[in-house]
Amino acid sequence: MKLIVHEFVSLDGVMQSPGSPEEDAGGGFDRGGWQVPFTVDEDFGRIVGGWFDHADEFLLGRSTYEMIRGFWSHVTDPGDVVAAKLNGLPKHVVSSTLTDPGWKNVSVISAEPVGAVKALKDRPGRELQVHGSWQLARTLHDAGLVDEYRLLVCPVVIGIGKRLFDADSAPSGFTLVDSAVTSTGAIHQVLRPTALRIGAHVVEDGKDARKLTD
Repeated sequence: MKLIVHEFVSLDGVMQSPGSPEEDAGGGFDRGGWQVPFTVDEDFGRIVGGWFDHADEFLLGRSTYEMIRGFWSHVTDPGDVVAAKLNGLPKHVVSSTLTDPGWKNVSVISAEPVGAVKALKDRPGRELQVHGSWQLARTLHDAGLVDEYRLLVCPVVIGIGKRLFDADSAPSGFTLVDSAVTSTGAIHQVLRPTALRIGAHVVEDGKDARKLTD
């Protein structure tokens, strides 16, 4: 399976608590809900629904898993593609403390997540999807395991908060393979990691830079 990371991000790369202030107030974050003005059109629903159409399994960090479970496990409309996928497909949660997932079709990855994810990627299927899961997404990026990013970039600057990439992230080049602008001004970007030359280094697929020789 291909590993696909899906994120809502601000123009300055913040991904924390996009839907409401209550999602993630970690670190005293009090600017949640910044995405809401950009979710009110048909484009948003079509794009996000299209993400889930391709899912065969899900990979989530614990905080995102608990947030998703708390809402989507109670949505039983068979016509809701997001609910149908999240309730029906296998889900894998990376956590060293979760003992009772409280939802069907859930396995817990409690140790060596990079190796476990490599094994999941070797399974047959279309997409192993990550949604949110800030710390997990960064770990997967630094390990060079992400095959594609699907980002919905909202035209706002948040200033503080958890970011998808920061100064400690492994360098990577990306190829833009698709993009679209919604009627509310959000930009949907589909990006695939690719080799990139940065000064005297070549970066390949998010892995460590390799020094070039003259």
